Amino acid sequence: MHDIRPLLSDSDFPAIVRQPLEILQLNLGYLCNLSCLHCHVNAGPKRSELMSGETIEQVLAFAAAAGIHTLDLTGGAPEMHPDFRELVRAARDRNIEVIDRCNLTILEAPGFTDMAEFLAEQQVQIVASLPCYLEDNVDKQRGKGVFRDSLAALRRLNALGYGQAGSSLELNLVYNPQGAALPPEQQSLQQAYKQHLEQDYGIVFNRLYTLANMPIQRFGSLLVSQGRFQSYLNLLKDNFSAGNLDNLMCRTTLSIDWQGYLYDCDFNQMLAMPLGASAGGRLHITELNPATLQNAPIATAAHCYGCTAGQGSSCTGALSV
Repeated sequence: MHDIRPLLSDSDFPAIVRQPLEILQLNLGYLCNLSCLHCHVNAGPKRSELMSGETIEQVLAFAAAAGIHTLDLTGGAPEMHPDFRELVRAARDRNIEVIDRCNLTILEAPGFTDMAEFLAEQQVQIVASLPCYLEDNVDKQRGKGVFRDSLAALRRLNALGYGQAGSSLELNLVYNPQGAALPPEQQSLQQAYKQHLEQDYGIVFNRLYTLANMPIQRFGSLLVSQGRFQSYLNLLKDNFSAGNLDNLMCRTTLSIDWQGYLYDCDFNQMLAMPLGASAGGRLHITELNPATLQNAPIATAAHCYGCTAGQGSSCTGALSV
């Protein structure tokens, strides 16, 4: 795989600083039951990196000390972590909201068919990847049979109350483009998703988040191989919207890798860009004083244009609607 970071380092992206910390985004490891083409983590079934129980305890201690209101759990497939359930229970016992970034298919995998019930019991918000409402497009991007298993998982979640009107169980879906293009307008695409999924499959959900593909890791390497890396970067820069800067998720979110080291966002984590581009190297969760984050500089590079192009892109979808 190509080394992408040197291609992003020469950047004129505007300087940005942190606001009060609200969310910890925890990458529990790179183990996943899928190997998606667009995956910026390069996750897959053969990855062995997993967060230790000691690091999980350190994160929970930091969350309590810093008054964190949300843990955003990602991976890989976060549910495959052996301590996933214990972590969720511990967070909920502390009145911390939990988001599970779920690939849906894991809920149909052997050994995980009771996971949906557990998530509902713990009132976990689910953010589920479904890059299209058409079977061929999903299977092309994520693997044969993924669309079928995703629909089965969505029906399972709907039956538990997820996405249903009047229910407190929140189910949000995530769209990302098939290739080197910006996502379409979020509201109109959400309407199309809702119409197709309900009419064709009887499936309902709360909101759709549109995310841009980041030119890093697996997707970035593919662009390099195709000779399209610079043209995609130019597309992102040409559609830069300064109005998105104030709403960037990195301003209120801290990304933590499976070893407990800190980054401004999950994308920077995958590029090994430490928190605030610290000259002293990586900072561990046990070394951080939360008070020092306020107005601290955020590490940026050319890939940051992916979050500010067009309507903007974040883990909660478009930044301007």
